[in-house]
Formats: sequence, C-alpha cells, structure tokens
Amino acid sequence: MKNLQEDSDLTNTVAVSARRFEESPYITRTNSPDMVRGVYAGRYLAIYMGEDPVEKYWTLRQKAAIFDVPEKPVEISGPDAVPFLEKVLTRKVSTMQEGRGYYAIVCTPQGGIFMDGVVFKLAENRFWYVQADGPFETWLLALSGGFEITISDPGSRVLQIQGPASIDILKAASGGVIDETMAYFRSGYFDLGGQSLYVSRTGFTNELGFEIYSDRATTDHIALWDHLMACGAPHGLEFSSTRSLTIRRIEGGILGNTTDMDITMTPYEAGLAPFINMDKGDFIGRDALIDCDRRPVLYGLTCETHTPAAGSVVLNDGQEVGYITTGVPSPTLGLGIGYVRFKTPGEWSGRKVILRLLDGGEHESHIVDLPFFDREKKIVRGIDRSIPERTS
Repeated sequence: MKNLQEDSDLTNTVAVSARRFEESPYITRTNSPDMVRGVYAGRYLAIYMGEDPVEKYWTLRQKAAIFDVPEKPVEISGPDAVPFLEKVLTRKVSTMQEGRGYYAIVCTPQGGIFMDGVVFKLAENRFWYVQADGPFETWLLALSGGFEITISDPGSRVLQIQGPASIDILKAASGGVIDETMAYFRSGYFDLGGQSLYVSRTGFTNELGFEIYSDRATTDHIALWDHLMACGAPHGLEFSSTRSLTIRRIEGGILGNTTDMDITMTPYEAGLAPFINMDKGDFIGRDALIDCDRRPVLYGLTCETHTPAAGSVVLNDGQEVGYITTGVPSPTLGLGIGYVRFKTPGEWSGRKVILRLLDGGEHESHIVDLPFFDREKKIVRGIDRSIPERTS
C-alpha cells in the first residue's frame, strides 16, 4: 500500500466506513467540510483541508505549523525488551540512554525494508517504537516467542509542531522548561498545561520541531490542543493538513515507507547505510546484508518545466532506467522535485536525464543527491535559525 499525496490524489477518493479506522481525538478541533482524509497505520489523517498548501508551507518554514499525524507508537516492555529489540532493529539499542531516540529500520530476513520509525527509551526495559505505515504490531508478536516481553498499544496520538517558532511555542507551553538546550532526538515527560506528556525534539519535515505524544487513558486531548494553540497564537502557529508536511519532507530527503522504499529495497539501496549497525551482532536481515551491493539506487530528481508524478519513468540515452516514486513542487527551489528509483546502482548523481510523464510528455531533468538542500541538516539541528525568504 502506497501513501501518495500528490495533487491528483486529492480528487481520486472513495467513501470508507468511519468505523473501519481509528478516528483522531482532535477531530472536533480540526474537522472541515473540505477535509480529504487518508489512512495510515490504521488511522485517519487530514491530507488536505481545501487550503492553499503553498501558504501553509511558508507558515511552516517562516513561523510554525501543527500537524495531527498518524504515526503510531507501539510499546515494547519487559525484562527481555533490549535483547528482543536488538534482534528486530538494525540499530544497537543496548547502549541507549533514557530520554534518547534513534531512527531505526526493521528488515525482513531477505534484507528488505519492512518498517522504519523512531525508537525511544522511556525507562529501563520500556521502549516505544513510533512506526510508519504497516502491520508492525503483528510482526512483533510473530517474533516474540521465547522473549519475556509485553507488546502493547498505548493509544498515543502524535502532534507535531514544526517550524522556526516551535521552540518559543514549546517554551511557553511548558512554562519555560523546554528550551534551546533540548537537543535533537532527545525526549522526556513534560508538564504541558497541567498534563504530563511525552515530548521529543523530532519531526517529519527537516525543520526545527517537536513531537508530542498523548496517552489514551489519561490525556484530555481537547484541553491539550487548546493549550498548544493558545501558546502558539502569538507566534503565528496554524493547523495544517499533511500536504505542506509532505512537500517539506521530500525537500528534506525524508523517505516514506511503502511509497519510496519497501521490502524489495535494502537500506543500502535507499541510502540509509548510517542506520545499519552491522557490528552490533545478529539481527533479522543481517545475513542477507553482509554481501549485498551497498550502492544506492534512490536519488533526487529536479525538473524546471514540470512536477514529477509517481509512476513517471526516467530515460537515459533513450533507455528506461528508473521511475518516480513521488513528486511535488518545491516552493523554496522554484521547480519540480521527486525521488527516482533506478533499476541498477550507478554514478547517477549529476546526470541529465529525460522525465517521461504518464501523459507521454517529456521534460529535461537532473539527478541530484538527497536532500535537495540543507545537506548538513543545520535547520533541523537548530544551528541555522534564520527565517527563509519567500520565493514563490
């Protein structure tokens, strides 16, 4: 199942029973007759609100946006939580400190990417894995034999506050406790408006930002939403569908599970080699990765005359060499961008290619490394706090 959010997907919709998937606890604050919703990890999310996504994009880049996202935390706890996660994840977790998060991949025995997400250590022998789309709980249960662990759903819904004003907003929301000293991929429990919430300095935009995790059993979601919006109002905080987030995550080189990468692609082919700890000992998929080709097949594509669309093909010297997994217009760069998956690895970066769209139109394009800009990640790490000027 792919989770595309291109322009054509906003009108290519079907009616689905409202009981089939999990509703957002914030829906009374976010609902709109113009809302187009998608399904991700068994949850509804707003992918479009009838808004101008470019306007929301610049709110995200210049002020701050709040997103009600569907990524789902799964809890793994018990005496064998660490050895179990060492078996399942490609990252080493035995040395993780409490209050730390790692981006972590889950592979199939054949070395393909089954899942990606962020693992947090909440306490000794208690972890959350914030999963992308897919049946991850079932996967964990199937692998849990022989381990003294409990796999559970904490019922946590995730809010993201992203953008240059996010630190000032969280500082106000936490009574000054959260500030610039909270490092990237750090996390912990904080009082937000009288409620204890788990907060991490992470996000899905490659902008400065935070994620706030509720607890189904204890959180007053509407009170939390109202508190965050009140604290954010002086800083220009606005609610946005995930359309603007999708544009920014593609600019930032963040990959979507099942859309840009899947079980037919190894982490090396996806350009995710830094997140594979081959020296940590055995894990699922390790044997398949030992001797595999470690060159990437996933790159960026830029096009000045059109926006790439998923399924479009890429031609080199008249031969079909790859296809587009997803594409968006980049307001910052002022051109169309997308991810291209090549059939074979090679020295693709810097090449001029032809993009053939689904309607047969052909456009000259260029292959680039990811991300499309800010390759040193100075924005998301808080090193570059400048406010970008609007370019479109």
